[in-house]
Amino acid sequence: MNIKEAASRLRISARAIRFYEEKELIRPAKQHGNGYRIYSEHDIWRLQTIAALREIGMSLQDIHHALAEIDQGNQQGLEEYLELQQAVMYAQWVELKRMMDTTQRMIELNRQDGPLDVSHLHDLAGSARRLREARQNWHDRWNYDQQAAIHDLRVQSDWTTADKPFSLYHNYDEALEQTVQWISPVHGEAGLDIGTGTGNLAGRLLNQGAVMTGSDQSREMLRTCRRKYPQMHVKLGNFLALPFADQSFDFVVSSFAFHHLGPDQQRLALEEIQRVLKATSTGRICLTDLMFTDATHRDTHRRHAVASGDAERQQAMRERHFPLLDELCGSLNNLGYETRHMRHNELLHTVLAVPMG
Repeated sequence: MNIKEAASRLRISARAIRFYEEKELIRPAKQHGNGYRIYSEHDIWRLQTIAALREIGMSLQDIHHALAEIDQGNQQGLEEYLELQQAVMYAQWVELKRMMDTTQRMIELNRQDGPLDVSHLHDLAGSARRLREARQNWHDRWNYDQQAAIHDLRVQSDWTTADKPFSLYHNYDEALEQTVQWISPVHGEAGLDIGTGTGNLAGRLLNQGAVMTGSDQSREMLRTCRRKYPQMHVKLGNFLALPFADQSFDFVVSSFAFHHLGPDQQRLALEEIQRVLKATSTGRICLTDLMFTDATHRDTHRRHAVASGDAERQQAMRERHFPLLDELCGSLNNLGYETRHMRHNELLHTVLAVPMG
């Protein structure tokens, strides 16, 4: 069929079809002699696929990649691109929801008796702007896609070696076991592991009978996780915009990932965790990570690292945002949770949060 017939059948404009051709998303054959384009059934199918992917907001670059996966018959690759687009939409939805909440608070302030104090509106707007910037400014500076192939070896090396000057993963196995013990999943409970990496924590909970979902921003980490635990659900996503509906999980865990977020981002992450956690008396959160007990501990640790010339520890403190244990517990208390914690070494802690009352 010609371009007019193709456009009529697909209910899109001929101009749109020409645009997709210019971007080399489709390459129809041409008639001999006059050079007019001829659209086959395969071309129509391909245009339908492009239109569907555009409808969900996928970028042209990602459509290129998604079509390549389809051409190669790689369903898993296509699914990853669809999940990436879903993660983008969830991020937009989360941001819109926050804007709606801020607007509602402004409306409530305006309804109060007496003259409106405009400074309150400015404060709300400023807070919303800072949180929006915190959400937008996160990026993976550590390139975990490249680290995925050696991640498990690195973890094992670090947690079995106690004499290193500084190790992110010292007491790793002990900390994961404590997390599993405190969560103690009931058979069939739905759990989420954020920043799951290669699934080391989620796999342990899976073996305890939980129905586990792992979320991570690294495709390569998730590919490794799928190979290790094919029965586990995995999704592209991150702390700041979890690609799941409200109240989807009985418990949420995370290990060695929370410190990748800045302070404002950590606050957003706790709110996102609460959003996807079921509002029940058994809904629980367990975070295992490197933390300072308080600001004094952090400052002392920093001075000691400088004085001893410990370059690895100094770099870790520059690149990561190890939370303060007292502030983290305070934030969880403000969200309605009681907390308890266990210390595994100088910095590594496990924190359990359960609903108050």
